[in-house]
Amino acid sequence: MLPELIRTAASNFENKIAIDCENGISLSYKNLDIISDEVSGALLKRGLMEGSIVLLSIPTSVEYLIIYIAASKIGVITAGINPRLKAPERESICEVAEPDLVIATSELLDGISTDTSVEIIELAENRERLLKGLRIDSFQPKELEENLDRPVCVCFTSGSTGTPKGALFTNKELLAIQKMDTEGVWGSGGHLVPSTAFAHVGSMTKLPWQLSKGVTLHTLDRWKAQKVMNLVETHRISAIAGVSAQIALLLKVENFENYDLSCVKAIVAGGGPSPPSLVIKAKENFDAPYSIRYSSTESGGIGLATSLEASMEESLYTIGKPRPGVQAKILDEEGHLVETGEVGELFLKTPSSMNSYWHDSENTRKFLLDGWLKTEDLARKDEMGLFRLAGRTNEMFIRGGYNVYPQEVESVLSSHPKVEQMVLIPKPHHTLGEVGVAFVVPARSEESPTLDDLVKFGKEKLAKYKLPEEINIIDELPLKNGFKIDRSFLKNSFLTGKD
Repeated sequence: MLPELIRTAASNFENKIAIDCENGISLSYKNLDIISDEVSGALLKRGLMEGSIVLLSIPTSVEYLIIYIAASKIGVITAGINPRLKAPERESICEVAEPDLVIATSELLDGISTDTSVEIIELAENRERLLKGLRIDSFQPKELEENLDRPVCVCFTSGSTGTPKGALFTNKELLAIQKMDTEGVWGSGGHLVPSTAFAHVGSMTKLPWQLSKGVTLHTLDRWKAQKVMNLVETHRISAIAGVSAQIALLLKVENFENYDLSCVKAIVAGGGPSPPSLVIKAKENFDAPYSIRYSSTESGGIGLATSLEASMEESLYTIGKPRPGVQAKILDEEGHLVETGEVGELFLKTPSSMNSYWHDSENTRKFLLDGWLKTEDLARKDEMGLFRLAGRTNEMFIRGGYNVYPQEVESVLSSHPKVEQMVLIPKPHHTLGEVGVAFVVPARSEESPTLDDLVKFGKEKLAKYKLPEEINIIDELPLKNGFKIDRSFLKNSFLTGKD
């Protein structure tokens, strides 16, 4: 599937730039096809064959994409390690993946088992030296037989709550993702700045539709808001994608008002809900609609979304409705559908969903149930058919016998005019069990909200037991590798006395 797409793209777009790198290297669609052919020959020479797995521990770079495409041309499965991970995390992923070959840069080698076959590469400074030691000149691989069930890639979860799990995607799922994504906001032949590392599901499963549309990918060594803004203005990028933290950083770029952003027609924010204040500010400053996307690694990066024409209520407080081709339901702990307005666990059914967890039949059985994906996210569905997140199943806490769902509280209190961002974290209490502590980033440093401000603001929409009983004012919320809020860090550092 991926091999056919790159060959077709090389024919259709030929000398159009497929990837433009921050270090000055750019590759046309034609060159991307030729070089990936030559790399596939070198992979075969190193003993890889259909069904083998190669693990990439290299930065987000043109080399990553070339190897990924090359591996697909000979039926080799590609898995990647986020370059921001540390040695113990790399070690965990390597243990789960059990790769036949690891390709790594020397800087990202720590943690890789010495029992594993390793190929060390250097990132090239010019196009002529791209993967020079991992190419066979003029090699052309044999075309693979058509097989929808052929595994293509493994995308690892963050592993922040334990051993990382690898979501396996075959041709079947990638074809579904290609179809579902090309019917979205992304136009043909445009420009795009990847907001995630190439090892992330947001890149590995999206590459097929990007190739089919002739998109030019502008890669950054590391995502930086000002660099993204410059690319948006220079290349007239029409859709800005990222998680809410990245959108917030874009709005803080120095001299934001001096950028010509008339090209921007949509903002697409994944990785969970966005704070209401951020949605309002982004829509006003970019003069563009804002769509919140809810998905996961396991769902192939496709799930629910708020409409670009959404009402304020939908835009600010929900994750919208299932995207075309996606089904969603909410079940209680016994597996029964909940009533409208009640909280339960969200399940998704989508053709983009992973095939299985790599080398993990137990979790595959646990999370894939009769075609439905168990998300471990709590949500409720309102009378309009809109879904509202209430938090993770392991984030819900009990105060005095009553269930409190942090994201429900955050959705309301984040609308306070003095609040830019906030999260609610449970803290042990000697009589009530647990109480909520609000961690707040103020909208203006000189005017921080008080606990009384939040309680008065929230009491009309929330029961008293849901409201925070302490407040901590902080400069910024801690973020994990994928720009998601690190709730564990707040809980461990601020509420248990740990550094």
